[in-house]
Amino acid sequence: MTMGINREGAEALLYHEAELLDQWKLREWAALFTEDGQYLIPPTDKPEGEPGEVLYLVYDDRHRLEQRAERLLKKTAHAEYPRSRTRRLISNVQVKESTNGTTRIVCNFVVYRSREDRVDVYPGHAVYDVKEDEGGNLRISMKKAVLDTETLRTQNKLSIIL
Repeated sequence: MTMGINREGAEALLYHEAELLDQWKLREWAALFTEDGQYLIPPTDKPEGEPGEVLYLVYDDRHRLEQRAERLLKKTAHAEYPRSRTRRLISNVQVKESTNGTTRIVCNFVVYRSREDRVDVYPGHAVYDVKEDEGGNLRISMKKAVLDTETLRTQNKLSIIL
């Protein structure tokens, strides 16, 4: 039975996720998600839009996020070969509410991406729904990464996982 997640536990999960992504341990990142997990990035012009109403930049279920991780690790992923160097900063972590065994966590993030003599900055905020599994481990059932930019023009593309 879930007793609720405190901020320290939430921060530990988010920092672990950031470390996995910065180290390009994408299979391990995908394993953080529940079997019904989702990874979402709404459009920059309608960040509060619902998936059925607007076209999301990323709308992955567990299978698709695993496939995304596998594709990015291959040499044939030209947009990320050689791989970008990334650094994620996580801040303002807040545990919002727990209902039916799911805890809502929100935070701010900045992802720095360095590749081919260029540094791109992706600022935003993220909403997570997190559950405890039978072993007491925290698992992500939903991650919604909302970019706090009006467009992707300065970055040109979104080929990394936020």
